[in-house]
Formats: sequence, structure tokens, C-alpha cells
Amino acid sequence: MSSSPPSPDRPAAKAAAGVVWFRDDLRLADNPALLAALANAERVACVYVFDTNPTVRPMGAASRWWLHHALAALDASLRKLSGELLICRGDAAALVPALVEKLDARVITWNRRYGQAEQAIDAALNARFLADGRQASSHNGALLYEPWQVKTQAGTPMRVFTPFWRAALASADPNPPQPAPKTIPFLALPADLPGRCTLADLKLLPTKPDWSGGMVAEWTPGETGAAKRLNLFLTGGIKGYAEDRNRPDKLSTSRLSPHLRFGEISPRQIWQATEMAQAEGVTPGSDYDVTKFLTEVGWREFSHHLLHQFPKLANENFQPRFDAFPWRSNDADLKAWQKGQTGYPIVDAGMRELWQTGWMHNRVRMIVASFLVKHLMIDWRQGEEWFWDTLVDADAANNSASWQWVAGSGADAAPYFRIFAPVLQGEKFDPNADYVRRYIPEIAKLPNKLIHKPWLATPVELAAAGVALGKTYPRPIVDHDFARKRALSAFTSLSA
Repeated sequence: MSSSPPSPDRPAAKAAAGVVWFRDDLRLADNPALLAALANAERVACVYVFDTNPTVRPMGAASRWWLHHALAALDASLRKLSGELLICRGDAAALVPALVEKLDARVITWNRRYGQAEQAIDAALNARFLADGRQASSHNGALLYEPWQVKTQAGTPMRVFTPFWRAALASADPNPPQPAPKTIPFLALPADLPGRCTLADLKLLPTKPDWSGGMVAEWTPGETGAAKRLNLFLTGGIKGYAEDRNRPDKLSTSRLSPHLRFGEISPRQIWQATEMAQAEGVTPGSDYDVTKFLTEVGWREFSHHLLHQFPKLANENFQPRFDAFPWRSNDADLKAWQKGQTGYPIVDAGMRELWQTGWMHNRVRMIVASFLVKHLMIDWRQGEEWFWDTLVDADAANNSASWQWVAGSGADAAPYFRIFAPVLQGEKFDPNADYVRRYIPEIAKLPNKLIHKPWLATPVELAAAGVALGKTYPRPIVDHDFARKRALSAFTSLSA
């Protein structure tokens, strides 16, 4: 017996059961997949699958720490609504259909991802569910604009940020964010669900040793933490952002990146809150500060569009001519960089901030990346791998696009001859050396005129500061002038 479509004045009947598959969208507010499930199913199960599919890049250690707390926060929010987060572990390509079958769910929703492996999994599942007569739908929960929405006049993808962002802003205003549902009718969950486990079973936290103390002190993962971080920034930190965002010695950036990475807040929420704060005169930031901040949100958009356009962004040069670059293989130099022992204080402070807090100021990210690629001539992919493991905001799009930008191999990349001079960068952006002193206490007593270049201090000055070069703090592992000439020669050879 065939069923006729509903009449225009009579909505389609809801399915009895639905599944909301949470991934990089660990929030209740402005979650289109969640709202779609509630609109089409009488009761829903909220599911998170820790995916072991071999095609999906495993999370780094710092991201796993954040994920643990983000899942705990989401579960707590659902429990306040008399529900829970169903946590499972396994190959999502096989496990999600098994869960759907067990729960007899006719509606399955999720928010889209833009990595190649993730898109392939989602496409296959979508086709499978539709073939089974189920209602599967994907939604935009991560971006202001979909990658296929912003193109050149010829219909091709954008490869340069400024025209990309100009075109995006001219296309349409971002959709307004939607509030969190006040109630959620939860589906009763049987005990014998495939892959079901506890959060502790995922073993996401470090134990022997537990190196997360600095991250615990710095961050509050979860939707509530994200909202507080945004409010704190818009009501204070944004003042002077356009200039001070380059100052690692100041609390001058939003620090929303890990919250965005795990979808604890959406770019639509950030966009609307920023515009409202500006319109209502709540924010102390100038129009220029606001514009600069929203442009940084735009760079995140651009990075995700690049990832959709070029899925191998993390392991292949966007510009193929860089395949011939003569990278050096030097484990000692790489380890010195990783441990913050290069002898260049601004570089070492950044690498130590990363190790201690799981995060690094954006200006310093550029400095340390330039140092690895251009001073040490070590492949940018090795730096990207280290950041992937140690950043709480490690993001497939941002991490890769930014490393390639610095290396010169990416889209809209920095010119090859832009080689950051560590001493000048430190003196310009950390003029009182507050940032360096915070993370390199062993040279803290050096005067400002020497602290960014301790090797120029006299023996008397070093002794007075309690510094023994080569013992308590290393000498530079490479001479800047030599490294600059070597890098320029290598880069120039690519265009010869």
C-alpha cells in the first residue's frame, strides 16, 4: 500500500525515533542538526561516536584532553534536560548504521564536515540510509558560508583571501543563530547498544604522567565556557584588538579557537554577538577593532574552503613547485624547536607556551613556524604534525592552511622572502619581554635591551642575571644571517 504525500496544509507526520550524530558540534544552541531531528522525530537519541575508522586522522593528545571535557560538558547539558549523551567507540562507517538499526531510527541528522575522509564517510552513510528508506540530512553547523557558495565570477574556487572575503561579505549576511531547544524528548536507550561505552572508557586524558595542569588552569571547555570567553572578549578584550592582536604579552585575542574547533560555539553566534555588541555600544572596541576581529573569523572560513577544494592540504603542497624544495632532515634541530631550546627567546617562549597550555598566540605561531621552515629548513609538515598533537585547537583546515601560508607553499601564501627575524619580532611585539619572562624564567633577570638576544650580553651582564649560556639557556642553534641567506637561496632556486 503506497502512501500519498501530505497535503500542503498538513505537515508530514514525525517519525517515532531519530538520531542526532554529534561530531565537531558539541553544543545545543545554534545546532541545525539537533533542530532538524527535533522537527522530524518524536524522540531523539543524542550520539557521539569516537571514530576509529582508519581513514580518519586520529586526534592529537591535547585535542583528546579537550574532547574529554567537551563531551562531559555536553552530557551535563543534556542531563539537565533529563537526557544523556550516548557515547560509543568504533568505526563510524559501520557503527552508526548499527546504532540506527538497533534504535529503529527513521531520522538521522548531522552537521557537515569538510575533510576528505569525513566527507566520504558521510556520503556513503547518507546513501545507505536513503536506500533503507530512512530520512538522512546534513546541515551547516560550522561555517558562515558553505565552500560552494563563494566562488569567482567564472565559478571557480577562490584562492586568495582578500577577494574571497570581499565576495563572501557581498553575497549575503550570515544566517542568524538559533537558540538552544528548551526541551528535548529523549529516546529510551537499551543497555546493549553496539559500541556503547563510558567517557572514561575512551581514555582521552593523560595519566602517566598527567601533563595537563597548565591546560586545566587556562581553559574551560564546553558551551558555557565558550559563551563566557566570547562575552569577556567583547566587553573588554576587543578594545585595541586591531593593533594589540599581535602582542603576545597582552590578553588581546579572543582565544575562541578551541571552542570553535569543537563546535562549542558557532561562527554565526560569534558574528551576531559581535554585531549586537557593536550596535548597542556594549563593546569598548572601535569599528576597526570589530572589522579586524570578524576578518579573522573570515580567515577560518577561507581555510575550510581551501580544505574542501584541496583535501590533501595537510600533507601535500598546495603549490606543486614546492615539491622540489630541499628540506633538511635534522632530528636535533627539530627537537630543540619542539622543546623551546633554540636559543631565540621569542621562539622558545612560544613553544613552551604551547607545551604548557595547549595553545599559542597567533603572531608567535607565525614566528615559530617561519623559524622551523626558513631558519632550520625543516619540512612544514613536521611542524604541522607537532601542532596537531599539542594544540587544543588543532584543526585540519586552519592548521594546514596556516603552515602552508608561512612556508610559502599554500594559497595566498606569504612571499618566500618574508623571513621573520626572531630578535626583531620579539622586540617589536614583546617590547617589555613580559611574554618571554613568563615562559623562560631562566633569563628573566636580563634587561630588556638584551633579553631577546642574550648571546650579545657581556659575561658580567650574564653573571648578574644568573645566566650561563650553553648551560642554563642555549646559544642560538643557527645564526640568523646565515639561515636567511640559505633559505633565500633555496626558495629562489624553485623559481629559477
